[in-house]
Order: sequence, then structure tokens, then C-alpha cells
Amino acid sequence: MSTQQLYNQWSATYDTVENKTRDLEKIACETVLSDLKFDRVVELGGGTGKNTSWLADRAGHVLSVDFSDEMQTVARSKVKASNVEFRQGDVRHEWAFADVAVDLITCSLILEHVEDLDFVFRQAFKFLKSGGSFYLCELHPFKQYEGSKARFENEDGLQVTECFQHHVTDYTDAATANGFAIGRIDEWFDDNDRTATPRLISFLFART
Repeated sequence: MSTQQLYNQWSATYDTVENKTRDLEKIACETVLSDLKFDRVVELGGGTGKNTSWLADRAGHVLSVDFSDEMQTVARSKVKASNVEFRQGDVRHEWAFADVAVDLITCSLILEHVEDLDFVFRQAFKFLKSGGSFYLCELHPFKQYEGSKARFENEDGLQVTECFQHHVTDYTDAATANGFAIGRIDEWFDDNDRTATPRLISFLFART
């Protein structure tokens, strides 16, 4: 079954089951972007709307993009802000969903499903204004080394998505090769326990 089909299935329980990765990424997003000024936003991997309302409260317009129509159905039922637009799209292909330059692109928990990071950064550069910001938050490579992947349970048992392992330098090299400067890198730990393996890593890049 494709990753897209699995996320369509996952949408039924995504908001209701315990998910430390989901919840910690929301904290990371709000923390990293809290002092940033932005008006037009493209939210990649908008999913069921975890970050969408928070972004909409701070922006003039938010375009929320996901390749799962069922995830977006959940998001549409939750997010009623008039300045939010939903479009289905796949970041692995030309970004036909984006049509104007924006101040901020966010990308949450989807790049483990993308083999070619370089393509994503090329597209992000194309649709960001000069000086615009590109926020990424992904499963930490250390977690990937331990075998962690996006997974969920349904009536058919454990469902594990197709994932690609990316190292920290894979992200930073793709960024700098495509015209981005590194603004900050943060690691995120369960219960802020820094003696444990970090769960997430986030980056804030600036388009030069």
C-alpha cells in the first residue's frame, strides 16, 4: 500500500491516539516561529490541521497542503479561519499548488517519506520571497538509526510507512546548495530529557 493510502487510513485515528512525535512537533513549530514575522504562508504536510490555526492567527493567508485528501477532510472540519486555503499536493513533484511568493514555508514530519531532499529545497527557494524563511521539523536521524518510522495501528494490525533515512548534513547540504542560509537548528526531547535520544530535529533556513 502506498504512503498516501496509508495516511488516508491513518486520518481516522490520527488526532485521537497517543502520538509523541505529533505533539512535540507542535511545540517545536510554535517555539521556533513565535518571534518570526510573516504574512503569506505555505504549510507543507498540513495533515489534520495540527499547526494550521496557529499559523492562521499570525498570517494574512495560509495555504495548507497535504497529499492525503482524507487528512485534509479532517483539517477542513476543524479549521474554519477565513484566511486558510486547502489544496492537495505532493512535494515530490513540481509544486503546482503554489502560485505566489510567500514569506514562510513550513514543512512538518513529511520529509522522511521523500527521497530527494534537493528537489524540495529547489522548489522552496522558487516560491519564497528573498529573505523568507523555511521551517523544517522531522524525526531526528538518531531516532531513525534506532529503527523509528511513522507507523500506526488499525483493524488490520501495525501499518508502517515507507521511509528514507536522512542525516543532519543531508538537510544542511541541500539547503546551502540551493541558496539558503542556516538560521538555527534545534533538537527536541521527550519531556525535555536531554539524557535520552532526541525525538525531533528542526531547522530554520533563510532564503538568500
